[in-house]
Amino acid sequence: MKKMVVLGGGESGRGTAILAHQKGYEVFVSDKGSISEAHQSVFDELGIAWEEQQHSLDKILSADVVMKSPGIPSTVPVVEALNKAKVKIVSEIEFACQYTTAKIIGVTGSNGKTTTTLLLHHLLKEAGLAVGLAGNIGTSFAQQVAENDYDIYVLEISSFQLDDIHTFAPDYAILTNITPDHLDRYNFDFSQYVSAKMKITQHQNQQQFFLFNADDEVVVEAVKAAPPIAKQHPFGWQLDTIPSTSVADDHHFKIQESTSTTMINTTQFPLQGRHNLLNAMAAATVAHLLDVSKASIRESFANFTAVEHRLEKVLKIQNRTYINDSKATNVNATFYALESMEGPTVWIVGGVDKGNDYTSLLPLVREKVKAIICLGVDNEKIISSFSPVVDLLVETQSMHDAVKMAHQLADKKEYVLLSPACASFDLFQNYEDRGQQFKAAVREL
Repeated sequence: MKKMVVLGGGESGRGTAILAHQKGYEVFVSDKGSISEAHQSVFDELGIAWEEQQHSLDKILSADVVMKSPGIPSTVPVVEALNKAKVKIVSEIEFACQYTTAKIIGVTGSNGKTTTTLLLHHLLKEAGLAVGLAGNIGTSFAQQVAENDYDIYVLEISSFQLDDIHTFAPDYAILTNITPDHLDRYNFDFSQYVSAKMKITQHQNQQQFFLFNADDEVVVEAVKAAPPIAKQHPFGWQLDTIPSTSVADDHHFKIQESTSTTMINTTQFPLQGRHNLLNAMAAATVAHLLDVSKASIRESFANFTAVEHRLEKVLKIQNRTYINDSKATNVNATFYALESMEGPTVWIVGGVDKGNDYTSLLPLVREKVKAIICLGVDNEKIISSFSPVVDLLVETQSMHDAVKMAHQLADKKEYVLLSPACASFDLFQNYEDRGQQFKAAVREL
């Protein structure tokens, strides 16, 4: 019997343990932190051995294969010991993909991947297809493979999940963009992060499809440096010179192929902003390649609801508009948020800096931001970056205080925007907790 060790007892760890147990592995789950009671119950019910608050190296090193949860860096001692012992380490998606014959759509990118994933799942589900949603969102991919029988999976995939793939090759791969993010996990080397994102197409074949944002210079250069074998479908705003592509303007986009052109009107699309039109183009192109009709795509666009914590309009109070963009955990996501503001803005920003360079935000901040409220344990970098262009910067240590201060500083017909550009772990459990606290504080005003 093969031995599978699962490092990390969270969502991907639980799913992998369930699937590995189902496929006849002897499974051992090890977590340096604590494992939730709900997950402990699942392991106990299946007879899966587990430990928490420690890593028993002798048990771990005896594994035939180890699934490393995406939150665990490759620099921790247990992973270094596994590498030294030449024990195979895989990601959850690598392990799970071998046990399904479903078509797989993989979506990655620094920003836009959640919106693109949810929109694509919506388009396919509305078209009547048997489609699952997994990966970095919802129930883990491994658990869905163990418990469901979908024809198609739409997976949101982070760079951490791509780090430990060896053969994983989605039938349709989407790369939304690449901007500096998570550099603390990549030795503060942007090229390493770019390479991690490009892994989504590394093992694809000539029958598979690679869709990429041709408006993103970093992506275009990465594609030129290592041309994918898969059929390429660039998408963007000005791509008439490329034979197989999706092109947009402000009111519609067209999906061009060698034998046909499909035009989709986007005037009824509920999500605002140029970046969301790019996300919609990627989703619609895959739906088109899967033979979803133009009418179905157009209708599904019209009834799609916005993603929580991503430019989510919370309330308008005394003619001040409060917007929750807690999911903006990097500079590029916040760039899109500031770009979409239609009036003077009080901006709530801060958290755990992941190697941020705020230079690209300076012109937008100068133009649109009247005051900055810092919400983090260490705000020194934010203050030094933006004090030359914004006169009023305030430091707060709780969401309640930040929202209260923002309400005082904003005038009628102005905006209060939570768009942190940072991770949330200094003051909050995660970006969802941060967004929920923001919404609760706004409703208390």
